[in-house]
Amino acid sequence: MNIYDIARMAGVSIATVSRVVNGSDKVSEKTKQRVLSVIEEAGYTPNVFAQGLGLNTMHTVGIMVPRIDDMYMAAAVSYLEQNLHRNGYECILSCSGFELERKQSHASMLLSKRIDALILVGSTYAGNGASSQQTDYIRAAAREVPVFVINGLVEGENVYASISDDRKATFAVTKSLIERGRKRILFLTDSQSYSAQQKMRGYEQALTEAGYPVLGELKLRVARSRIHYVRDLLLEYKALQYDSVVATEDTLAAGALKYALAKGMQVPGDISIVGYNNSVVAVAAEPELTSVDGRLEELCNNTCEHLLKVLKGEKDAVPAVDVVSAMLVKRCTTDF
Repeated sequence: MNIYDIARMAGVSIATVSRVVNGSDKVSEKTKQRVLSVIEEAGYTPNVFAQGLGLNTMHTVGIMVPRIDDMYMAAAVSYLEQNLHRNGYECILSCSGFELERKQSHASMLLSKRIDALILVGSTYAGNGASSQQTDYIRAAAREVPVFVINGLVEGENVYASISDDRKATFAVTKSLIERGRKRILFLTDSQSYSAQQKMRGYEQALTEAGYPVLGELKLRVARSRIHYVRDLLLEYKALQYDSVVATEDTLAAGALKYALAKGMQVPGDISIVGYNNSVVAVAAEPELTSVDGRLEELCNNTCEHLLKVLKGEKDAVPAVDVVSAMLVKRCTTDF
């Protein structure tokens, strides 16, 4: 039994059946009841593609992440799927990787599935800036469907961003370390993404305002955010001296913590360590990590709320950029 059979049995078009199953008010009550009666008698369950016929909507949202084995990405997909499913939308997930050509290819693939909207999770999709050539494919996609970017700022018509105020949060953390007498603060990152750049600017701003020099040797970018890899790398940098660490990911902070313990350092007495994302890693570490919570769940919920409004034709009620304030969760690796 399919949508064509239901339309034939009810004596209506497939577009009318589609409108009925999607709750459209453009069908008379009499016709609606006739179609619903046939559907009930036939035990028909409309699939997402049948629902799209006649209404130019598939009730499907494409979600792109660079990788799904990342805790941040996995959590985001979970929040998004739950919210969208509650509102009658299915999801198609695509893992694009980090290379521009693959991002472009995966975006095109999702658009070919006749999705109603596209969500990009992660600041990697913002390229090197809000309007850089690396984001042209996003503006091209936005000419077909509304595009929503989580924690990355991309400028363009029909493009909407929900971002955490990473610069302000990292500035506040670095300032707090300085106020507690820390003089050599290591900035530890594994990325050059939009979010990582914002965090670095916050770190640099706090140092500059305190009259401290911004030293290149204290800005360390590692190739991977594996905990033991970071620990071993820091152990190799024997000449590098620092009394605190601001990391852009909790896994990086956990690596710094293992380094400190391997060196016999007291935490937070000899060294203070702050992570980012307030993930399960921060709680599983011993001692537990102080971490900045970028409020991912709120970013995802806001994105879904904005997406639904745009699809209902209420785009004037949706800001192009929605900024959420991050929150510091104080634990045992700082004396805040």
